[in-house]
Amino acid sequence: MARDEELKKRWGEVVEKLSSKFADGEILDLDGIIYLIGVQELGQLHRTFKKDEKLNLMHIAICRLLEPYGYYEFDYFDDQGWPHYVVKESLPSLKAGEQSILMKSAIVNYFLEGEFIS
Repeated sequence: MARDEELKKRWGEVVEKLSSKFADGEILDLDGIIYLIGVQELGQLHRTFKKDEKLNLMHIAICRLLEPYGYYEFDYFDDQGWPHYVVKESLPSLKAGEQSILMKSAIVNYFLEGEFIS
């Protein structure tokens, strides 16, 4: 199977499983999935987040997702348990479609590693 087809298939599996588990049948978009990954990475699953915290959760997720690609490196946890990352390499200039493919690929790899999908 071609790499693009495999990514599309696995992405569909991620969206379907997460949407059924967390969105009451609504289809989660890329930002929603990134947010869920941020909550998972923070580990504070049963609390309500303020607007600025939600943005921070998405930042945590993006750092974690792009860490295997060499763009970020985990640094430390602060007093409230929030992970912090340092930039290892600047992200390349990508078009919107290329950014989407990079993030979907990183998300699929994240869930493959966690054995959420196969």
